[in-house]
Amino acid sequence: MNEVVLYQPEIPPNTGNIIRLCSNTNSSLSLIEPLGFELDNKQMRRAGLDYHETTNIRIYKSFEEWLDERNQPFFTVSTRGKTLYHEQHYTSNCILMFGPETRGLPQSIREHAKATSIKIPMAQHQRSINLSNAVAICLFEVLRKQDFLFS
Repeated sequence: MNEVVLYQPEIPPNTGNIIRLCSNTNSSLSLIEPLGFELDNKQMRRAGLDYHETTNIRIYKSFEEWLDERNQPFFTVSTRGKTLYHEQHYTSNCILMFGPETRGLPQSIREHAKATSIKIPMAQHQRSINLSNAVAICLFEVLRKQDFLFS
């Protein structure tokens, strides 16, 4: 099962959309605190519809707590990434980590020994792509390279 990780997400509807995406792709979702909203936020629940019950969601107090349960490499998605997301080889059980909407992932996480930093190409002088759109772009590339085998 692939895993999407949101490090300190801030905007409830983005997380709701990602919950729906994870349910429909049989991917798990990890949320690393602090969150910029309450989990029962009305906007997040509306965006996620009834997919909350069909999505494997785990919440972690810190990056370190999340990392303690992982013994595999992971991809960090950032505008500061080193290579383009579509140039990577993705194996089964891929992990994609995304940062908060207003500031992105900290350098210490992007440059972690287990991390490979990737990016989505964008027009010059643009700041970023919406978080839920970025997750969809990258997750579907992973699934495409896995021949859409939903494990």
